[in-house]
Formats: sequence, C-alpha cells, structure tokens
Amino acid sequence: MPDILSPDEINALLAGGGDFNEDEISPEDAEQLEKVSNSFADAAKGVINMLAGKEVNATVGSPEVLEQGDFRKKYSEMPFLFSNTFGGLDDQPMSLVVDTKGALTLADFMMGGTGQNIPEPSDLYLNAAQEGLSQIVGSAFTTLSGLLGGRRLIPENTTSALTEENWSPLTLEPPDMKIWASPIDINITGVSPFRIWACMKLETAIDIAGMMRDIQDGKPIKSSSDEPLGGMGGGSSSGGNKSNDDKGGGNKSSGTKSGGSKPSKKKSSGSTGPLDIISDIPVRVTVELGKARKSVSEILALTSGAVIELDKMAGEPVDILVNGKVIAHGEVVVIDENFGVRLTDIMDADD
Repeated sequence: MPDILSPDEINALLAGGGDFNEDEISPEDAEQLEKVSNSFADAAKGVINMLAGKEVNATVGSPEVLEQGDFRKKYSEMPFLFSNTFGGLDDQPMSLVVDTKGALTLADFMMGGTGQNIPEPSDLYLNAAQEGLSQIVGSAFTTLSGLLGGRRLIPENTTSALTEENWSPLTLEPPDMKIWASPIDINITGVSPFRIWACMKLETAIDIAGMMRDIQDGKPIKSSSDEPLGGMGGGSSSGGNKSNDDKGGGNKSSGTKSGGSKPSKKKSSGSTGPLDIISDIPVRVTVELGKARKSVSEILALTSGAVIELDKMAGEPVDILVNGKVIAHGEVVVIDENFGVRLTDIMDADD
C-alpha cells in the first residue's frame, strides 16, 4: 500500500513559489543560504587542514528546517555544543553541534595528536575542542562579513559543553523554535569521519539570505553593525526599504587593492563598489617561518635553550597569510629595529 502524504507534505508539494511563510525557505533564499553553508564548510576544511596536516574534505549536505526538539532526535548520545551569538546581527544565536567523538578528534589535533587515538572527555580536551570550533566560526564569520557587504561580524557570548538531557541547539530558545540546520561532513585521511551541524533560527537565516539578495541587487545597505533583524536587516519581509542616507563610508578608496584603482571599476554616481564596502574590514596578517609537529610529552619536555626544527630550509621563502590563508611568499628583512617581509611572489586567486 503506498504511503499517504500528510497535509504538511501535500502543502510543501503544492508550494511552487510566491511569498514564503515562517516555516519555509524560498528557492531564492535557499540559493543564498547555500553560500552560508559553504562558508562554514570552507572554514572547517581550512582550520582542520592546518591543525591535522592531512587532506581534509568538508562536504555540505542538504540543510533542514525543523523544530529544535526534532533536531535533538538526530543524536542517540549527547553531542558537544558550541554556542555563540552574531555580534553585528542583533546578537542572534547560532551554534555548531558535533558528536562527542568528532569534538574529541578535533581536540586531539589541537593538542598535536593524529586524530587516531580518541581521548576520554576531560576539561583539557573539551577546552581544546571549543578553541578549534571557535576558530572555525571566526573564519566563517570573516567570509560572511564579505557576503553581507562588509558588515562587521564578531562571535560573542561563546559557550561550549557536552549536552545534557533535553538539550537544544539554541539553548535559550524554546524546543518548538524552528531552526535552519546545515550539515557538514568532515572526512580526514586516516581518521574516522564526523559531522558538524551549523544551526541558527529560521528567521535569522531568512533575514541573512534577504540581506545578501539586496546587496546583489544593488540596494542600499546600512553600515550600522547593530541593526536589528526581522524587518530592518534587508530580509525578505522588509523589501529592502532602507534609506539612501546611510552610505557608511562609501567614499573610501580601495586603491591599495589590486585593480582597485582602475577607472572601469569606479561608478560615476559615487556609489560604493564591492571592494569599497569591505575595504575597512580588519584582517590578521601573519608570517609563517615554518611548522613542526610535536607530541604533548615532547612539548612538556622543552626547556630554555631547546631548538625546534621547522619543516623549511634556511633561505626558503616564508608564507604570508591573511586570516589563515596563504596569499603570498616573501623574504624576511630588518627595518630599523623591526622585522619585516619583502613580498617575492603573490598567489593567484585560484591557488
């Protein structure tokens, strides 16, 4: 006997477009939210690859819209929950949910292990797992900041813990709260795979998608980082009715960026281009002389005067990284009393 569709399933099949309600995501918003999912997947891949020194694949699965109580049923054992709020988006909550084995695998990499001998949960390793997930969120927020026209995003109110009975991805929200949950499957060479879920309120996801569409459509955006969501953030329900008075630094020059000073990139109306919008976002520039892998026991045995051998030979170019991504190579120089680096090779965008 064929399965009988429920009323909700019938309505879902009949919903072919038009305005969405609070329980569904339009195809246009789903397209934008795919970029949000990819932001977290790319961040997870980059951070874990840096920690593990192994090939990492981060695959985005099909996002789901469901109640928090239904999401909890996905886990037979209590997972590890990393929670924070979107500083810059009205402190909306979000979380990363990962099974305990996956969290401890990440912690093992943070502690210099290989990810093959999973430790027992302890404060030391749970704190290490929190730090690893914090790095993933920070990297993802940097990408999201660009997708949101340079809006300043900061992970705030960060907490983490092994969950307890009747837990929820968004701890302070009711169990029947609708959430948007995007799965990211992590596969590492020689290590057991695990899954990370990126979760946020459905209305937050819809508002973020709406702001991204407004930016793509050239609609003016507000520069304030604490503009409330739900009708004022350029979401689908607001129609993008923002005032042109809020230009937010539209006259900033991007001439220091490659190609930023070409006349063809300028708009005669004086409106901002994509590079102008994000030109004031701070980024962390680091120079990496080399790397070394040590066990915890080797680190604890270090004494003053010990030498750590790096994986680069003397005279090799050093790596210049922006927010953890290599963008150039160079050679170390001394400027007055400070070290500096002279760029010798700038990476292509596709590298």
